[in-house]
Amino acid sequence: MLTSMEGFLRYFGGVHRRAIRDVAALPPAADGWRPSQGEGEKAWTINGIVGHMATARLYFASAYRGEGWVTPDPPAVSSRERWLPALEESWERLQSLLGETPDAWLHRKVAMIDTDGAMSGWRVLLLMTEHDVHHRSQIDTYAGMNGWDPPDIYGRAAETIAGLQEQQRSKYR
Repeated sequence: MLTSMEGFLRYFGGVHRRAIRDVAALPPAADGWRPSQGEGEKAWTINGIVGHMATARLYFASAYRGEGWVTPDPPAVSSRERWLPALEESWERLQSLLGETPDAWLHRKVAMIDTDGAMSGWRVLLLMTEHDVHHRSQIDTYAGMNGWDPPDIYGRAAETIAGLQEQQRSKYR
């Protein structure tokens, strides 16, 4: 449960840093790359996914602030050199928009876009977080499919952890 906006922004700052890390690790060949099949969202370029991540953060902030589920104009991400600035600019704007809101808003209800329902503000922020992680994972999957090494989350590969299992079993049995 989220208890303060300051705490949430500190947490999301980590999510943002990992997005920056993973996008920065992409090689020049990633610029303009798209899946060979699919339509719509299933066929977005990596450029488009990065732009969508930057835009969506502000979309969720608009909803959280009670200003509607309004999508801002997308940033310019037509070249790899624009990817990190677009994400950084969205992070700066997000901090500004959310940082000025009272902690009580975490518990106020936010009207849904497509139903008569509402959800707590903290849930809107978790949706935004899940969305960011989802698309970062999409980019990492595309990187792996192309033989581009995606960074390990928290600097630990599954193979490294697997190699430590016997030691852990011995230590904790």
